Amino acid sequence: MAGLGWTEILIILAVVMLLFGSAKLPQLARSLGRSARILKAETKGLREDDETPQPAQPQAQQPPVQQPPAQPYAPPQGQLPPGQPIQGVPVDPNQARNH
Repeated sequence: MAGLGWTEILIILAVVMLLFGSAKLPQLARSLGRSARILKAETKGLREDDETPQPAQPQAQQPPVQQPPAQPYAPPQGQLPPGQPIQGVPVDPNQARNH
């Protein structure tokens, strides 16, 4: 029991008896029992919620999405198509690093 011996348990019970008095102990035990029952019922309900499989929702048959016919790629005016080398004046690599 969590490293508690009989002497420690008796001391704890004596302190509880002094704090609450003999008249309040039955009421305290009753409320503690109710709380334990409520906690047990709630944990059982949560476990049941986790274990029940969710009903599968029927998926509506959707028509396949048709792609528009492929058109040749034309880059916007002033831009180069990807993967094409730049044609024009060669750039000195040393000069490009300094800027």
